[in-house]
Amino acid sequence: MTTVSDNHADLLRQHGLQVTAQRLAVLRAVSERPHGTADDVASAARAGIGVISRQAVYDALGVLAENGLIRRIQPAGSPARYENRVGDNHHHVICRRCGRTVDVDCAVGAAPCLTAADDSGYEIDEAEVIYWGVCPGCREARHTDRARP
Repeated sequence: MTTVSDNHADLLRQHGLQVTAQRLAVLRAVSERPHGTADDVASAARAGIGVISRQAVYDALGVLAENGLIRRIQPAGSPARYENRVGDNHHHVICRRCGRTVDVDCAVGAAPCLTAADDSGYEIDEAEVIYWGVCPGCREARHTDRARP
């Protein structure tokens, strides 16, 4: 029987990366908590393997993102977030109140989804779109708060 750890180890090897307990723990944490911050990833990794330094988490996140195993997104006014959904150029919608982040598939066409009016000679291969709004839970809470006397 193949385990998630085996799959993650294979993924690291396929990208020419050394398999370490820290990288496996970080990959597992990102897989289990998409759109988590580095602190979220660190907490989950510690729960999985015990001791792991903050620097080891940041190092692993950097190597994994650099090698395309995870994706780093940096919404304005928010810490970086990490996910393992890579290679499809999807977008995100973020709640302005609670920060909940959800994947949104490309609105139209193939990657990069959007055609720049003037590409200034660049060969564009990705478009990063973040939609901002209020999630259903926060909207409901807002309506409930207004209904109270």
